[in-house]
Amino acid sequence: MNDHEWLAERFEENRGRLRAVAYRMLGSLSEADDAVQEAWLRLSRTGGDEVQNLGGWLTTVVGRVCLDQLRMRKARREDSLEVHVPEPVVSRPDTVDPEQEALLADSVGLALLVVLETLTPAERLAFVLHDMFAVPFDEVAPLVDRTPAAARQLASRARRRVQGAPAPDTDLARQQEVVDAFLAASRGGDFEGLLAVLDPDVVLRADAGSAPDGLSKLVRGARAVVEQALTFSRFAPFARPALVNGTPGLVTAQGGQPLAVMGFTLAHGKIVEINILADLARLSRLDLSILDD
Repeated sequence: MNDHEWLAERFEENRGRLRAVAYRMLGSLSEADDAVQEAWLRLSRTGGDEVQNLGGWLTTVVGRVCLDQLRMRKARREDSLEVHVPEPVVSRPDTVDPEQEALLADSVGLALLVVLETLTPAERLAFVLHDMFAVPFDEVAPLVDRTPAAARQLASRARRRVQGAPAPDTDLARQQEVVDAFLAASRGGDFEGLLAVLDPDVVLRADAGSAPDGLSKLVRGARAVVEQALTFSRFAPFARPALVNGTPGLVTAQGGQPLAVMGFTLAHGKIVEINILADLARLSRLDLSILDD
């Protein structure tokens, strides 16, 4: 085995962790894979001869690449819109993909990713690297041009925001029952049936990207969400069950064209958040072929 092959093998040992870091930072699998590839390019150019802790070095490189990406993203018009739903990880409800299971460890649901989207790039980096991947603040600080104490404060502010998010239920079977009831009520135009599965303060986010005004929206309150669900009930017959970031969700497709991915967050047996990605451009980047029969 030559030096390049040895380096590539070591990199592959770290790929899963690097991908998980990048996904939490960027909320997009395609962008996460790009960040990981950039880390490999930098490693292959510099070599690893003088790197004592390759895993730590690669993690900080990916963190820096993601931080730059987040800062550039702020200037793009689509990310200045009120509603933004991260790209979900979609899988079949009857299978467990070990790679995806590792990627989504620590219950990285869409609700958590939505909260992470509200953080500043520096807060997000400090929280993800330290709280999720145990990177010391001494190593986080140079990435955000702060002292370790200031980096600790960034993570603390982010932590308070994250802790304010609803604590999701963990019983997948019960979650599936509620999502199935939601779908059945949507298909039947059952107003009361929908109300029965929604928390009174439920929040619905629908992100249609650059589609005409009115398709992207933020809706609060059970009755308003029910009215919205009934508006789109004509698409309910085309919805099929899927796992969305490891929990029961729905994928709507018609004529082989994906129209939306819906992720649900449940607390105390009720739906507290519905996050819908209906941005056709971003949907096209998702691998939904795994849902084909």
